[in-house]
Amino acid sequence: MQRIFQRIRPHLGLRRNISSSNNYLIIKEENGTREITLNHEKTRNSLSLDMMSNIIKAVNLNKEDISLRAIILSANGNIFSAGHNLKELQESTGINQHKLVFSKASELMKSIVQSPVPVIAKVNGFAAAAGCQLVATCDMIICSETSKFSTPGANFGVFCSTPGIAIGRSMPKSRAMYMLLTGEPITAQEAYESGLVTKVVPTQDLDSEVNNVIEKIKLKSRSVISIGKEFYYKQMDMGLFDAYKFGEDIMVQTISSNDGQEGIRSFVEKREAVWGHK
Repeated sequence: MQRIFQRIRPHLGLRRNISSSNNYLIIKEENGTREITLNHEKTRNSLSLDMMSNIIKAVNLNKEDISLRAIILSANGNIFSAGHNLKELQESTGINQHKLVFSKASELMKSIVQSPVPVIAKVNGFAAAAGCQLVATCDMIICSETSKFSTPGANFGVFCSTPGIAIGRSMPKSRAMYMLLTGEPITAQEAYESGLVTKVVPTQDLDSEVNNVIEKIKLKSRSVISIGKEFYYKQMDMGLFDAYKFGEDIMVQTISSNDGQEGIRSFVEKREAVWGHK
C-alpha cells in the first residue's frame, strides 16, 4: 500500500492518525474512526479480486487495538459499487477463477461481520449487485436521499444469489424477491421502509449523521460493544430457546467483566463511566 502519511502512537489504546491510499482505496483513521473509501471510479468501484483483497486488509488492520472504535465504508463517485468485475467472470477466465472471486467475496463479508467494532456503510450513490451485498452486510447503513440499491444479476443471466443472502436477512421476503427477480432499483426511502438501510438523510447531512452515530458508539465500552455484536450475529442462527440460553450466558459474562461492573457502579454513583475497554 502506497503510504501518503502515517503517524502511529505505538502504545495500545492510544489514538492514532493514519492516512494512506493505493489504486483502490483511501484509508483515513482519526480519533478512533477508520474510513475506508472505495476509490476506483473507472470501474465503478467494482469488487474485483484486488479491490476485495484490499478492503479485507483495511477492515482487519490492527482490529484488536482498543483505540479503534468504528469503521466507515464509503465510496468516491456516484456509484458506491457496481458489484463484481464481470471481466473476471468471463468464460475465458475459467471456473477456478470464478470460484476464487466468490470465495473472496464471502471472505470480505465475513471480515465485516467478524470485525470487533461496528462497520457503518456511508452510501451516497448507487449500490448494485455485490455492491448492494457489501452495503447490506454492514452493521448499519446510512445513505443520502438520492442513493439507490439494486440486485440486477438476472438481467445479465446471473441471479444475484449471494447478494440475496445479505438482503434477505435485512428485508421482508416480498421486497427482497422484488429486487432479485425484477432487477429494478429501489430508492433510498424504499430501502429505509424495507429495513435495508438505517437512516436516510439529505446529502449535505450525510457526513455529520454518520459522525453523530459514531460519537454515540464511542461513549460505550469497546469490549461491551464487541461482545454484543458477536452475540447478535451468532444468535441469529439459533432457535428461540437456544438463543435465550446463549443470551443469559452472555449477559452474565458481560456483567462480570470489569467494564460491566464499572457501568453498574457509575449508574449507582450517578457519574460517567470510566471504561477500560478490555
